[in-house]
Amino acid sequence: MNEDKIQKLKIDKTQKKRSGRFVGFIFAVAIVITGIVIYYAIPRESDSIRINLKGLKTLASKTNSVAMSITNPAITSINSATNGYESVLTVSGYIIARERIELSPRFLGLVKWIGVKKGDYVTNGQVIVLLDDSEYVAKLKEAEARLESAKITLEKAQIDYDRTHRLVLAGAEIQKFEDDARLQLAAAKAAVKEVEKQIELIKTYLDWTIIRSPINGVVLEKLVDANELVTPQSFGGTRGPSTAIVALADLNDLQIEIDLNEADLAKVYLNQKCKISPEAYPDKVYDGYVAEIAPEANRQKGTLQVKVQVLKPDKFLIPELSAKVDFLK
Repeated sequence: MNEDKIQKLKIDKTQKKRSGRFVGFIFAVAIVITGIVIYYAIPRESDSIRINLKGLKTLASKTNSVAMSITNPAITSINSATNGYESVLTVSGYIIARERIELSPRFLGLVKWIGVKKGDYVTNGQVIVLLDDSEYVAKLKEAEARLESAKITLEKAQIDYDRTHRLVLAGAEIQKFEDDARLQLAAAKAAVKEVEKQIELIKTYLDWTIIRSPINGVVLEKLVDANELVTPQSFGGTRGPSTAIVALADLNDLQIEIDLNEADLAKVYLNQKCKISPEAYPDKVYDGYVAEIAPEANRQKGTLQVKVQVLKPDKFLIPELSAKVDFLK
């Protein structure tokens, strides 16, 4: 019995070999891990470029910010727009041309030709509309014919006066004839001057048929077409002739029109510096100043109109679009 138990307690040789292999595998793995740890524990130059995940994110964020400021310098200008100043009030208004000019004729006439359309750039003195001038051309020819006749009458009166004057000096005629001849000569001279002035007036009317731009600007509206009747004043009603031909404005002279709440009036004063940004292009910022404060408020709205002059406007500022204004302290 005892021998049987002892035999059962003996370890098989194959199991001994298997256990030895397992221990050797564990020992080898431990050596490899220890080697890796020692490798990364030794300092080297390449460690200087290693950064943790948080540092990498911070660096990427800064890099993106720098890249955005380089590719879009307008954003940088926004961030530094109020540098040295404090914004005390921000309101919205509308972009307007400081002066809007509507050209009207000086007399009732028919549009013969119009050479501009909406959005065209025009220069000071440029011909943009021609009115029908046939009536005044005919009057000019008639007046020129009268002038020729008046000059002939003047020449005859001059001859008569000279002859009468010689006869009076010779005693062949009485003084009365010389006086009559002198008066006829004076009347002939006056008639010539009268016709000459009529010709000047007709030429003025002819010049008025040529309508020129009084400014360098842009055509905001084209209000008539060729063959339409225009007049300097309305006859009343909605079916009368047009009283304006085109509307012009200088887009290099723009303002922001604001209805300012009376509670904010104490924060605004004349010549106050402002920063302007159109709502359509919020990354664009322009300098400006308070150019006008209305002398009278709107009782119904409880507002006062303020106009901010834009310095150095460009094509991004379009009249009648909205813009945000920061009033600076």
